[in-house]
Amino acid sequence: MTGEERRELIVAQLKQADTPLSASAFAKEFGVSRQIIVGDVALIRAAGLSVRATAKGYVLEEMDPSSYRGQVVCQHQLAETEAELSLIVGLGGVVADVSVDHPIYGELTGNLDIRTAEDVTAFIERITANNARLLLNLTGGIHLHTLVCHDQPHFIEIKEALAIAGLLYQEK
Repeated sequence: MTGEERRELIVAQLKQADTPLSASAFAKEFGVSRQIIVGDVALIRAAGLSVRATAKGYVLEEMDPSSYRGQVVCQHQLAETEAELSLIVGLGGVVADVSVDHPIYGELTGNLDIRTAEDVTAFIERITANNARLLLNLTGGIHLHTLVCHDQPHFIEIKEALAIAGLLYQEK
């Protein structure tokens, strides 16, 4: 199988997938190294397709034209992370990513793709199991989330709920 044929199969599988697909799973399926798959995905991106890497694997972003994408600026500490994410997904939003403005590196972004309560639980468990520090630790708790919602009024509803919960950044 050529690299081009393999990339076509990767794209086809990503289009049909309901969940993220890992580079390791692709590598095993195609009998190549994980690094070859990482290179394949880079070439797929260079060809113009939006493939996002999440902690769970690759996702092909084919945004529903009727959905709305917006950003919220939040401020809280690690202890409120689960409440923040649960509130967003509980209201039907998807937490696409988190980003912070680092004084040295500029914008740092982490892909999240948190869609369900189960995703929130798994994320919190990974933080705990790895004793991981979140990006918000670099900026006094201030961070941005890109949310994908059904429409703009739905986004506004989530933003208002975050404000009521005290999780939205309030200028001092």
